[in-house]
Amino acid sequence: MNRNGRLRGWGGVGGMALACAAAASLLVPVSRHGADEDSTQVGGSGVAQGVQAKADTCKDPEASLPPSPADGPSIEKIRKAGKLYAGVDQNSFRWGYRNPNTGELEGFDIDLVRAIAKNILGDPDAVIYRAIPTSQRISALQNNQVDVVVRTMTITCKRIEQVAFSSAYFTVGQQVLAPKQSSITGFNSTLNGKRVCVAAGSTAFDALEKESNGAVYKNQTVPNQLDCLVRLQLGLADAVVTDSALAASQAAQDPTVQLKGVPLTPEYYGVATNLQNTDLVRRINQVLVDYRNGGEGSPWMTAYRKWLAADLPGITGPPEPKYRS
Repeated sequence: MNRNGRLRGWGGVGGMALACAAAASLLVPVSRHGADEDSTQVGGSGVAQGVQAKADTCKDPEASLPPSPADGPSIEKIRKAGKLYAGVDQNSFRWGYRNPNTGELEGFDIDLVRAIAKNILGDPDAVIYRAIPTSQRISALQNNQVDVVVRTMTITCKRIEQVAFSSAYFTVGQQVLAPKQSSITGFNSTLNGKRVCVAAGSTAFDALEKESNGAVYKNQTVPNQLDCLVRLQLGLADAVVTDSALAASQAAQDPTVQLKGVPLTPEYYGVATNLQNTDLVRRINQVLVDYRNGGEGSPWMTAYRKWLAADLPGITGPPEPKYRS
């Protein structure tokens, strides 16, 4: 709804977004095949179980453990459970969202979860999906409430002290989303005095903390990225700062908004796990080796063309993996 009382954008998507906003503070366990019998909500403060790297000396956070097909205690635990517990988003169009026609979770991240489950358990459907707000991704892993988080999660120096990451599977950059008619032109002085919505615990929030350009954002933080699109549609915010991939998916949902300016410094999405689960990190990296291989016919490119190419055109392949020696 704009300031004249009309909701902009697609009616169905807008309605979905409002419903999601109403439940933004809740965590919804979701399963591909019916209700999750273990209805424990994901959350809690959590304490890191170890330190992967020091933020003040970190120079290459996306360098992960070398891939390995070997089993280990984390893999055996998943096999014993018979399910992969995956923290995902159900509100990010094209990445992890619930198809309103089928009720199924779909998207680029969901396809990757299924590939991991197929490798470890032999069945891409052997997954318990748990919807997790942006701000609770790390605590869900630290408290061992999920095995992996595959939720457009950027690898950063700060985060690798708290959770372990796979090698990078997508490249993004922070970008501004605003109404097409807005005077805002990007991540610059045109944000001065503007109400800018941002998800708590996101790298977009960190970017604004580093350089706000005069934006008013600390009273505009929300649990989930989609809540920012709702606030924009309701006229409660003037702009959104999020990574370019999520911004593009939100622009696809609402044709009255657009990406402004260019992305900031490149950042990388990774699959996150508990710090202790090094065997799982290596196994996921092996899955990603296979996922990337095959050029235009690779599973990665197939998923990109299916979910993202229409809104993020011109990408020719996944980022090259980096590994620690």
